[in-house]
Amino acid sequence: MGEPRRFSVHLALGGGKVADVFLWKKWHRSVVLLVSSTFLWFLFQRAGYNLLSFISNGLFLLVVILFFWAKSALLLNRPPPPVPNLELSEEIALKAADDMRVLVNNALSIAHGIAIGGNLRLASVLLCLSLPILYDKYQNLIDDKLNAAYKIARIQYCIIDEKLLSKIPLPPNMEKKIQ
Repeated sequence: MGEPRRFSVHLALGGGKVADVFLWKKWHRSVVLLVSSTFLWFLFQRAGYNLLSFISNGLFLLVVILFFWAKSALLLNRPPPPVPNLELSEEIALKAADDMRVLVNNALSIAHGIAIGGNLRLASVLLCLSLPILYDKYQNLIDDKLNAAYKIARIQYCIIDEKLLSKIPLPPNMEKKIQ
């Protein structure tokens, strides 16, 4: 029948520069990727840093560098740093407000659909995404309430078992398992 066709890993990774980096064909780029990803992992996981504070500190550092560059350019008679004109036109602001209005209306429409009960699938997805966060935040309180509910359910089951289920005759070969 013949040999099975082999699939190239290089082609599976896209066959370009990304595949070269992941397969260590461009080893210097691969080392830079490994070191930078390890640094970011350490920064975010081990040091407790988050992405928002990282971005804001990076932007703050950029502003400080531009400030010192501009001040030193004045003192040394050099050209100032190339900073674009930071001006927001009225039509850009109106377009952003219009786009935001559409997004808010869509979110309100989805919330209305959930509240009315027409979209149970989306409500279940939202619950699946929000319940773990709520459980993590209020774990002790929820565990106490669930433990109390379990005890009540166990007492009720014992009462039902004693009054109703124990009176049902079982076939001779199927004995009730007692733990």
